[in-house]
Amino acid sequence: MNTKRAPFNFIKWIQSGKVNRRLCMVTFMLAPLLLLLVFTYIPFLKMFQFSFYDMKYIGARKFVGLKNYSEVFSRKDCFQALKLSGYYIVAAFIQLAIALWFASVLSFKVKGGGLYKGFMFFPYLVCGIAVGFIFKFFYTRGFVLDTVLQWIGFNLDSLPYWLKDKSINNISIAATSVWRYMGQNMVLFIGAIMSVDSTLYEAAAIDGASGFNKFRYIIFPSIKTIIVLNMILAITGSLSVFEPPYVITNGEFGTGTYFVIMNKLAHVSQKVGLASAMAIVLFVLILFATLLQKAGEWYFLGIGDQEAIRTVRRQKKRNRQREADNR
Repeated sequence: MNTKRAPFNFIKWIQSGKVNRRLCMVTFMLAPLLLLLVFTYIPFLKMFQFSFYDMKYIGARKFVGLKNYSEVFSRKDCFQALKLSGYYIVAAFIQLAIALWFASVLSFKVKGGGLYKGFMFFPYLVCGIAVGFIFKFFYTRGFVLDTVLQWIGFNLDSLPYWLKDKSINNISIAATSVWRYMGQNMVLFIGAIMSVDSTLYEAAAIDGASGFNKFRYIIFPSIKTIIVLNMILAITGSLSVFEPPYVITNGEFGTGTYFVIMNKLAHVSQKVGLASAMAIVLFVLILFATLLQKAGEWYFLGIGDQEAIRTVRRQKKRNRQREADNR
């Protein structure tokens, strides 16, 4: 019996459907992976390397170990800038609450609802630099905000300097992010709410459920994944705020956020190593905040169809209590 194999035909092999599919997948994946490698991963690794050096963009480098990292927490300007993120985190939660409220209302039939959605989403389409200049003139002494408040009855001399007074200037700048990003979050929430099965609303209406109960028992559990996602994006964005304080005040009067200080150290003071260490610290903080939020979602809300750990533990505790009572 002749068991001699046919000679391997490379042309026929590479033209086969199975190989073609794999080649297409590899080819289409190669370009984005190459771009990520060149413009993301390699620069990140180089930045991590620079964080251990005392260096400028041009000139000699001196290895200093962890000195830059200790300086991040010992320098008053760096640590103070990190604390300013609290203003933007509070503003982010206010923004999410307002966006969720508007989304819950505008997801249903409202007269002029499309117009309201358009007006609220428009600020997100405006360039961040333009938003900075808008609010720079909005808050300037004697301009828009002061004029409106004088119409209401306030005296100009009794009004604070919105951008110079350190007791209120960070609140004023943080409020700009509420105006800009509220519409974006509202649209995301509306999309999630619209995907909820409409029969649930009809059943709730038949049972006489109020609007708040519909939100509590139908809307919120159905869109909790989108809520957590928006919270993660809001908090990570709050830790890396740059455009509003940079454009409106250039980081003066105690408004310099972490990114603004990092930019000044890197591009003005030429302390590239210290700025790189600040970037690594920020990366770790964002990673920690994300993991903490995911853990909170897993414990309090549950992930996907999986029930929350707290709910499961309560059910187990009740079952044990019932078994003990039956005995």
